[in-house]
Amino acid sequence: MQHRTLGGATVTAIGLGAMPLSIEHRPDEGRAVATVHAALDAGVTLIDTADSYHWHAGEAGHNERLIARALARYGGDTSHVLVATKGGRGRPGDGSWTVNGDPDHLKRAAEASAKRLGVEAIGLYQLHKPDPAVPWAESVGALHDLVGAGTIRAAGISNVTTDQIRLAHAVLGDALVSVQNQYSPAVRDSEAELRLSTALGLAFLPWSPLGGISRSSLDGPAGGPAGTGTAFHGIAAARGVSPQQVALAWLLSRSPAVIPVPGASRPASITDSARGADLELTETELALLEPTP
Repeated sequence: MQHRTLGGATVTAIGLGAMPLSIEHRPDEGRAVATVHAALDAGVTLIDTADSYHWHAGEAGHNERLIARALARYGGDTSHVLVATKGGRGRPGDGSWTVNGDPDHLKRAAEASAKRLGVEAIGLYQLHKPDPAVPWAESVGALHDLVGAGTIRAAGISNVTTDQIRLAHAVLGDALVSVQNQYSPAVRDSEAELRLSTALGLAFLPWSPLGGISRSSLDGPAGGPAGTGTAFHGIAAARGVSPQQVALAWLLSRSPAVIPVPGASRPASITDSARGADLELTETELALLEPTP
């Protein structure tokens, strides 16, 4: 599988988005662990999680604990796997999402995440979403302090604008290594953020990268097709691959900074997605995938 740079680490060009393993409609633990193991078997070395990836009230960190157990039960070497987690959001248990960018909260959350993951220092810790009630510089400053304290090795930011990226970069310097925004065939609003990330040498991790190809887990039951008549589906049929692989190959073609983290709740899904890293689209195919003016 192709590899790409994420800060000081080298990871596979496609990671595993672990959120579907813990939120609504999640699989049982056996299938969840099998999904993580299938990702590892496919060569995946980046797993994306968050303390807020859970379903019910009172189970914060469900996904982090699950990932830790899955890695511990894997028969092979996992020392090269980068587990990236996030803090700054919550789930009361009624289906809603909250935001908390208070610096003290973020520091406590990072410490709790490290404990659940069973690590001395989190490889990549990302601020999940800006909190409109807290100055952005203060929230980002908490990440700076966490790096200095050795709680995290590198920092990332998510759901951000270009101005927020620039300010975070000014505060964090080389400790800022990633931006994670929604970006997919159906949602291309973060083109400016992708360009800026590339220019600054930051990895760009699209969340919900299969939007327009299959539903996001945030939008409803995972794995259901959103449509079958797109150019992505046409190219997939002609090449004898899945539309998901075409979507991921398209994302990788957008910039060397892009590292998609498609979600999966079944072993077959992540096994198929991982193959997208080695699918080379032609210039003609890429032109077909551009939106019609």
